[in-house]
Amino acid sequence: MDYLIRRNDLRDCLWTEGAVTELGEGMARLRVEAFALTANNVTYASFGEAMKYWDFFPAADPAYGRVPVWGFATVIESTTPGVEVGARVYGYLPISDTFDVKPARVGKESFMDGAAHRQGLAPIYNTYIVTAADPTYDAAFEAQQMLFRPLFTTGWMIDDCLMETGDAVPETVVISSASSKTALALAHCLKLRGGVDAVALTSPGNVDFVESTGLYARTQTYDQVDTMHARGLTAFVDFLGRPALTADVHNALRDRLVRSLVIGVTDWEGNRAPIQLPDPQPEFFFVPTYAAERAKVLGPDVLNQKLGSALMSFYRASDAFITPQHDSGMEAIDAAWHDTVNGKVSPATGLILSF
Repeated sequence: MDYLIRRNDLRDCLWTEGAVTELGEGMARLRVEAFALTANNVTYASFGEAMKYWDFFPAADPAYGRVPVWGFATVIESTTPGVEVGARVYGYLPISDTFDVKPARVGKESFMDGAAHRQGLAPIYNTYIVTAADPTYDAAFEAQQMLFRPLFTTGWMIDDCLMETGDAVPETVVISSASSKTALALAHCLKLRGGVDAVALTSPGNVDFVESTGLYARTQTYDQVDTMHARGLTAFVDFLGRPALTADVHNALRDRLVRSLVIGVTDWEGNRAPIQLPDPQPEFFFVPTYAAERAKVLGPDVLNQKLGSALMSFYRASDAFITPQHDSGMEAIDAAWHDTVNGKVSPATGLILSF
């Protein structure tokens, strides 16, 4: 069973039953065990064409797509040496009960999907990590891994980009869509670093939640941006994707603003027509590209050690403000997708779904 989403209307969805074919040589079939669903997946769908997110798991009908999610899967058939039946992996999955991959670069710790349609796509999305050999896996935090691992990686990389690279290190970081899970990850990293004020921008309905996390120095609603003040040099990290807000932030902070990063579009239905802005001009932050550059500078082992240590600290900290909510079945998955698209999921809830 495959969950299909119309590319030009994210609310038009359906389940289809695909034919089960004999597994070819050098292939593996995986059963999807569980996955997280967050606003990040809506961003994948919103940028599906521009960033090729629809290309990872093509649908037979090109009008529809299979949006990627992060979760756990188990190998149920394999004709590839080194990829054993029963192996459990973490990685990029379709919302389907099973899917096939063509394992490449097979090792004890991981393998990649070397299928032709995934060539040229970011390696970070094509890698499947074997749970039994994953140093950051903890059975007690499986839900947190599905919810936060890719989002935390984004947050950590943003923190690293702002604080370790560039000509001007900010003393204040203004974060839109501050209740989103990636924003919380960034705020956590900034708090661990110390000496940096994280300022939350959020909607009135999320103020209490944002303040309850204890991750931000202060919280402001979107309609208060014109009165915003900041300590010292300031960076703006935009998860909302609303150009009018970006313009308001740039105009309010003026000479104090030294970096402006665009990450996602939680406001996926908003008007994204560009607006003339005072400098600095917004930079689009793409994690796979930045991570590859930092791995060259720091070395992959050092980078993974730093990231893994911070990740485990966030798993533990998130218990205080995010509660995983488990549900199963096709109806539940469909309802969860529509609730996420329509912004009806509480920021204090983490959706964990299974078939």
